[in-house]
Amino acid sequence: MPFFAYKARNARGELLQGVLEGPDSGVIADQLFSTGITPVEIVPTKKPAGGNADSWWGRLFEPKVRPIDVQLFSRQMYTLLKAGVPIMRGLAGLQESAISKSFARVVKDLRESLDAGRELSTAMRRHPKVFSSFYVSMVRVGEMTGRLEEVFLRLFDYMEFDRDMRQRVKSALRYPSFVVAALVVAMVIINIFVIPAFAKVYAGFKTELPFMTKLLIGTSNFTVQYWPVMLSIVIGAGVVFKLYTDTPHGKYQWDRFKLRMPIAGKIMLKGTLARFARSFALSSKSGVPIVQGLNVVAQTVDNSYIATRIEQMRDGVERGESILRTAVTTGVFTPVVTQMIAIGEETGELDSLMDEIAAMYEREVDYELKTLSAQIEPILIIGLGILVLILALGVFLPMWDLGRAALHG
Repeated sequence: MPFFAYKARNARGELLQGVLEGPDSGVIADQLFSTGITPVEIVPTKKPAGGNADSWWGRLFEPKVRPIDVQLFSRQMYTLLKAGVPIMRGLAGLQESAISKSFARVVKDLRESLDAGRELSTAMRRHPKVFSSFYVSMVRVGEMTGRLEEVFLRLFDYMEFDRDMRQRVKSALRYPSFVVAALVVAMVIINIFVIPAFAKVYAGFKTELPFMTKLLIGTSNFTVQYWPVMLSIVIGAGVVFKLYTDTPHGKYQWDRFKLRMPIAGKIMLKGTLARFARSFALSSKSGVPIVQGLNVVAQTVDNSYIATRIEQMRDGVERGESILRTAVTTGVFTPVVTQMIAIGEETGELDSLMDEIAAMYEREVDYELKTLSAQIEPILIIGLGILVLILALGVFLPMWDLGRAALHG
């Protein structure tokens, strides 16, 4: 259908402008009148809904919509809808008060889509990079059940939990990452600048060098001589790895490997399962059928290996199997969790018990994150000790041998 640019005035006489999609200008006028807006001018345009006059250059460098923007939007929508504010008026207020221009543009498109007769969930689906499929599905359920404000509140709580989980993981990994990066930089500096200087000194000894010293000098010479090749190999390996993990099979294998990594793997597994339990509880409380809920939840766990296991649960439920049996066959849930699922199925309190499962996993993740540094520090200390030992032996053994030879002489 064609697009029409309009100018109109609201009940307060304020001038409004926008773009709507419709078969003709008469239908656009009817849409405006139905929302309490009086059209002043309606003209055809090629600009699609949600477009604006900003240059493509400005959009290129415009900040992206952040998850916190969507989270605050969810809380604001809950407050507005609970207070009885019409959704169109609420979106207009959110558009004007939005700090992020990018998100203000999205809210504007939501308003124009609603003006065009679309549902809110359909309008959100036009922005997949802003609103996830899980978010859109939950909004759709809220529209169907008339509990939209409740869904927005639950989405806000879910996004708050997810953001807190990610922040704690980043915080826990910050110190180990810094230490590892410092070690890598130190190794590069030592190989390129320090060892070559010692090699010139040792060359004047006119004596056989210890094996460790030869090893260090050989490694340093190789690094100095072939560093462009080594750098190209590292960059090429990174590109190949990125391309491989972008494929469905590569992403599946990488996500599976991450869960088996020492120390970090169990934290990621528990965090992913906590996100699954929380989102499943949310969809169940919102009235989503179990099969549809599992299908939607599989898209929220951010791990294709776990998502595949959840899809297996969905297929099993479709065949008439119990959730307990399908959960056991996945092989990713602990016996305690499967027992709680069994009780939830028997009592009809699966959604509340899923919340309990999520809380249990959250507590375990919290404990693991608090002790993560303590678990990693011994490994870092051992690695640093081995590095210092190799350097000390390689650098000081020739001096020791030379000093001993001088004493014997």
